[in-house]
Amino acid sequence: MNPFYHRARFLVSAARLDQCPPDSGIEVAFAGRSNSGKSSAINALCQQKALARTSRTPGRTQLINFFQLDPERRLVDLPGYGYARVAESVKREWQGALADYLERRQALRGVVLMMDVRHPLKPFDRQMLEWSRHIDLPVHILLTKADKLGRGAAASALQQVRSGIAGMGPAVSVQLFSALRRQGIDQAHELLDRWFGVGSREGGSEQ
Repeated sequence: MNPFYHRARFLVSAARLDQCPPDSGIEVAFAGRSNSGKSSAINALCQQKALARTSRTPGRTQLINFFQLDPERRLVDLPGYGYARVAESVKREWQGALADYLERRQALRGVVLMMDVRHPLKPFDRQMLEWSRHIDLPVHILLTKADKLGRGAAASALQQVRSGIAGMGPAVSVQLFSALRRQGIDQAHELLDRWFGVGSREGGSEQ
């Protein structure tokens, strides 16, 4: 495991861009549908049980939540999107905050996009991919809840998504992930290390 991410600590929540921390350093944002397992994935990657709040009721993350790794590096938990039971007025507020952050945040280095491996590339996921491509932002997809499928079915889902993103170039990548089985954590850490510019001496060995 990489001890660098175990340092993550809650910093602040923001409902609007002007409430975010100073726009400096490097940030990596986590996005996904409200039932994609985003909070569980963040907790697993940071080797903490309750860093990001998990809930049986999707759509509870209504703010942009910042977690500090060190004075120059932050993880950012974006509001979950696509949950039908959220009021339309609330959806519009979330989408507005999301758009402002993605399009205007200079510190943002990349987006980790969560998709339930059983239901990948839904319309909101495709919208996020197109949005990121439009603003020239790299995306790494975590196909979460991989433990819900057998090995063959999970591999098939991975190939399906690879085919679906084939025309988007090297800025979009994908992997299988399971917070429950701690599957894919080292692979995700390697990508985060590159985006954050963390070397083996600072971040710890992945071996």
